[in-house]
Amino acid sequence: MTLIRLGYAAMSMNVKNGSPSQTMTHAQFLKIKNREAAIHKLERIAASNLANCLRLLRHNAAHNITFFRLSSKLIPMANHPDLPEWNYIRPLQESLGAIRSYLMEHSDMRVDFHPDHFVVLNTAETNVLKTAVQTLNMHKLLLKGMGIHPEHRCVIHVGGGYKNKEKALEQFVENWGRIPVSLQRMPMLENDDKTFTIHDTLYLCEKLGIPAVFDYHHHMANHQEKRRWEEEWPRVVRTWDSSKLPVKVHMSSPKSEKEFRAHADFIDVNEFLSFLHHVKGSVPQIDVMIEAKRKDDALFALVKDLKKAGVEQVDEASFSVG
Repeated sequence: MTLIRLGYAAMSMNVKNGSPSQTMTHAQFLKIKNREAAIHKLERIAASNLANCLRLLRHNAAHNITFFRLSSKLIPMANHPDLPEWNYIRPLQESLGAIRSYLMEHSDMRVDFHPDHFVVLNTAETNVLKTAVQTLNMHKLLLKGMGIHPEHRCVIHVGGGYKNKEKALEQFVENWGRIPVSLQRMPMLENDDKTFTIHDTLYLCEKLGIPAVFDYHHHMANHQEKRRWEEEWPRVVRTWDSSKLPVKVHMSSPKSEKEFRAHADFIDVNEFLSFLHHVKGSVPQIDVMIEAKRKDDALFALVKDLKKAGVEQVDEASFSVG
């Protein structure tokens, strides 16, 4: 038997006025003539984002959702070059501590991040790599402030193909040695929908000891001809052997044939059942991150559809297959 836990990303369709991604642009920052007042406003926005993050965690716990992606936009303008002196963690200790206390009470809840697309580790440009490392470090500081061990808590993509995919893969390997060891245990690597297939991604994961996050939708959009994902699944599973966390998968459905790469509002239950048919019994547990436009509504709808299909439900957001 395999326990399947469903999660969703960053925002809820049911928690009103609960955005954890409220922001402030650099232009808005500059309009506030008093620099100290401008920084205080950034800190108030960040504290509000963290308060809403806690509201989302409480909402999740009320519905037995024990898997959640935190917003990477909790702190607006973190690491902005115009704010080199800003220690953004210090004024947020109380807000982070509230989340830490809540997660200690709900120790079965898995939370992680998916940093933005500009976190590129296979770039040949020093400044781009430096920004990526700074962003990963910001995520590490947030995780530690929340009392979460940073290991395998940040999903990233391989990066750009730069017109030579093989060279881009080797650039990732070369850059990996330049990344602080404290950050090397954070990433999980995900196959993308345009350039790096799960086969490509596994090359890096196996070489560098990084867990592979299999994205089912991305695979449908981008895979080698005649190479089936089921053949790669045992390799995906093995990349998690050294992790304390269960295997993680991303699941979404195409918006349409014309907009195949875009995410639909909900999950196609038949596609999901097909996925379950192939992975059941392969590992004790799989955590499935739902990447659908309707967020937790999509999760609740999928659970109802699975129940109708006769899947054995454990609670409101998890079930067993085998």
